[in-house]
Amino acid sequence: MKSTVETLSPTRVRLDVDVPYAELGKYVDAAYKKVANTVNIPGFRKGKVPNAMIDQRVGRGTVLDEAINGAIQDFYVAAARENDVLAVGRPTVDVKEFVDNEKLVFSVEVSVRPEVKLPDFSKITITVDDVEVADKDVDDQVDALRARFGTLHTVERAAQTGDFVTIDLIARIDGKEIEGGNANEISYEVGSNQMIDGLDEALVGLSAGDSKTFTTQLVGQKDGETGDVEVTVKAVKERELPALDDAFAKLASEFDTVAELKADFVERLTRIKKLEQGAQARDLLVEKLLADIEIPVPDEVVLDEVNAHLEGEGRLEDAEHRAEVDGQVRSSIKSDFLFDTIVKAESIQVNEIELTEYLIRMSQRYGMGPEQFAQELQKAGQINQVIAEVTRAKALASVLARTQVVDKSGNTIDLEALRPAQPAQVQAADEAAASEESKAE
Repeated sequence: MKSTVETLSPTRVRLDVDVPYAELGKYVDAAYKKVANTVNIPGFRKGKVPNAMIDQRVGRGTVLDEAINGAIQDFYVAAARENDVLAVGRPTVDVKEFVDNEKLVFSVEVSVRPEVKLPDFSKITITVDDVEVADKDVDDQVDALRARFGTLHTVERAAQTGDFVTIDLIARIDGKEIEGGNANEISYEVGSNQMIDGLDEALVGLSAGDSKTFTTQLVGQKDGETGDVEVTVKAVKERELPALDDAFAKLASEFDTVAELKADFVERLTRIKKLEQGAQARDLLVEKLLADIEIPVPDEVVLDEVNAHLEGEGRLEDAEHRAEVDGQVRSSIKSDFLFDTIVKAESIQVNEIELTEYLIRMSQRYGMGPEQFAQELQKAGQINQVIAEVTRAKALASVLARTQVVDKSGNTIDLEALRPAQPAQVQAADEAAASEESKAE
């Protein structure tokens, strides 16, 4: 086999492939066997029909078409490997010439990964936020701790944000109660936004015995379908927080005084915000690389992905939504090309220990055991996706270590010093950061 490659654009090439007939022999033999197993010719059992009889009854041309169809994929893959073509998307094949017992000539046009030129990372400076722990940050932590030790008391007044209420719910569409749309004696914190959109607003101002109906999108119904939800308040309870004094500090922590408790929160929050500097530096580096580096994206691949997405939503004719999805797909593909280029340039490989540490962290975040979490990933066919994610994260950390990171005050940030040494520390930091994010939301 002989092959050549011609670059048509930064994201498109054409492979010209010339295959001598001698290399097609096994494909022709396989084609004869396939045809022999499918045709019915009197006097011959299936699979035992001689080639000459197949040529006479079916035609050699049919066999050769089958052979060529089976051969092209293999020779295309071999030609791509021979010419270092990193193909993406679907190839377009054009059989140029076939001479029986002599040769097969075909060409393939296919989209390819573009060449991405990475910068000198040592010359890049990333500026992150200063580490600042405000009094409010500490107060919020203290109040959250007090809330854990708070007590609920029934009150004879209208519900306010922060109160706990006991409620009954009934969901209806066009006046008819939906299946599973009835729930009783639910305890709910007003303002937590943990159930149905519009529920918090409906509850404020209601007293025990009051009811109110509001319209909202119902979970489990058709996309965008709304219904009416009737909420009835059975009881209103106010949470009483314990006094913030040294006695509380001793009860709720290992510290003897409120001052020591607050100092510990300052230390913890400082550590979390320093870890957040590392995450911010990573995100800003990616943002800068995507903005500064020209990374062409194959239009054919984008079109295929956009059409598949819109067809799944039943919105192929929605031009406005098509433009939105097109932008998202282009951004995603561009990021993939960037990350994969960094992985290759840094010769990054993920070992079993690194993958295990990732699975441990993620499984605990989802409240599952590592083995169970791994099994669920396997069932969902996401193991390769996880490996790619860990590999890209490692590659990004590798180049980030060569950049200069400073805070807005001009202080140099030592990212290595922020990196937790043990998986348990990583887990604790992840959980703390997740807790902070949930409070912010």
